Amino acid sequence: MVPIMEPNANSADKRKGKNLHWEEAKICLAHPQGSKTLAFGGTLQGDVDRVGQCLFDCAVQAGFGLGTPIHGVGDGAPWIADQVEKKFGAQGSYLVDFFHACDYLSAACKGIHKAELEQQIWMNEQTALLKTNQAGKVLQELQSHLESPQLNDSEAPVRQCHRYLNNRLEQLNYRDAIKRDLPIGSGEIESAHRYIVQQRMKRPGAWWRVHNAEHMLALRLNRANHQWHSYWQKISSSVDDQFT
Repeated sequence: MVPIMEPNANSADKRKGKNLHWEEAKICLAHPQGSKTLAFGGTLQGDVDRVGQCLFDCAVQAGFGLGTPIHGVGDGAPWIADQVEKKFGAQGSYLVDFFHACDYLSAACKGIHKAELEQQIWMNEQTALLKTNQAGKVLQELQSHLESPQLNDSEAPVRQCHRYLNNRLEQLNYRDAIKRDLPIGSGEIESAHRYIVQQRMKRPGAWWRVHNAEHMLALRLNRANHQWHSYWQKISSSVDDQFT
């Protein structure tokens, strides 16, 4: 998240009446399997279609073409899976971050068992089932511990976990990903948020005008893509052209 400040246009003193809020920086990346050379993309104000296009551009930069399979990993936000399907069609597959799913399981576990040892045993059993594509058995186990319908979702972690997994059964194919030595977690993108966005744009006391933040994000992505030198060469050439 990026801290954003918008001044009050009707105030003579721009320091007063300003609106402070947070904007999510949407970052994506792609790389060939086993490669450490990453292609980055992202946007601050762009909608989900814009992010999908950024992801497609990253894939192309990483070598995507006809017949190239795409393995996508992310959290459970439906729009991410929708964009993978929209941009890559039958060549794309999408996997819910295993560790994100485990967060839901962990919360459910604490609602089912109170003893720490029982929690550990239960979690080991359920995660092993998930990794072997036996999500149905996990759902059966959760079903037997569902909270009363009278409880709000905030007080019903088992229900939340059951719904989360049940709504994403086609995105839990961890067994095949593991067999193919493909990632089942989105740690790379979480790390990218830290060194691309937070390191520069989330400093103590710093607030951004939204258009400046978008420009800074573009520069950060440019640098991460090792295009910094060529970018300034283009700027220099453009300035030279204006005076020749």
